[in-house]
Amino acid sequence: MPTLILNATELYYECAGSGPPLLLIHGLGSSGDDWAFQRDEFARTHTLILPDLRGSGRSAKPRGPYSIGQFAADLWALLDVLSIGSADVLGFSLGGAVAIEMALMRPDGVRRLIVCNTLASYRTDTWRKWLEAHAQLAAVRVLGLRRTARLIARRMFPHDDQAPKRQRVVDVVGANPRRPYLDTVHALIGWSALDRLAALRAPTLIIAAEHDYTPLDEKRAEMPHFPQARFVVVAGSRHGTPFDAIERFNALVLEFLDGSAAAMAGAHAP
Repeated sequence: MPTLILNATELYYECAGSGPPLLLIHGLGSSGDDWAFQRDEFARTHTLILPDLRGSGRSAKPRGPYSIGQFAADLWALLDVLSIGSADVLGFSLGGAVAIEMALMRPDGVRRLIVCNTLASYRTDTWRKWLEAHAQLAAVRVLGLRRTARLIARRMFPHDDQAPKRQRVVDVVGANPRRPYLDTVHALIGWSALDRLAALRAPTLIIAAEHDYTPLDEKRAEMPHFPQARFVVVAGSRHGTPFDAIERFNALVLEFLDGSAAAMAGAHAP
């Protein structure tokens, strides 16, 4: 099993494919397995690095507190050991925040940055963000993780034909130990890179689901802070865009990595 001791924590990771390195960072309560619908396609043209963040998946779960900066430092340590000086970086949800932090830590180390259904600031400075954060914390404490995972799954995948995807959320998120999961949520709450984004050097693709938890207007309001970013809305998708809009998501990512103008079709579209 591929693991390394990095920053005094055992991290699990996998590599696949060949070509330019592409680091894939998973979402909250999950693992590198988040990329099951992207792995084979992306591996045809890129060397994939698929880690599990500390506290998640098959990586160690040391006592917190955790931080987005620590997650980013762990992944840079992984790339250093693998002798990867620079990489394209793709992050989903929580992973998007980690990806942004990585690009700020080493602006020359991230060639292209892609984030999906994430924000550059998780400060609870609006009632909606406060409610999202604290409702999840309360649900885990009162209901436990498996019941909370059922609520999350129904919200992400509400349609009848999405039952297998709902069950995966229940099985994966529901299997998390409570303490590291809550430590990870706390790492995200209050994190912000909004006032540091001017330091980014990587061309950035921001993928936003039409029906994500966070309103599109809030994501659009962050756009002027990114030096060179494109914003693409995936119509009909909810929070789990890599799962519920597989073809569209994969095409956007690969076209952006290839530098194709087609990747920007629909940029800034409603």
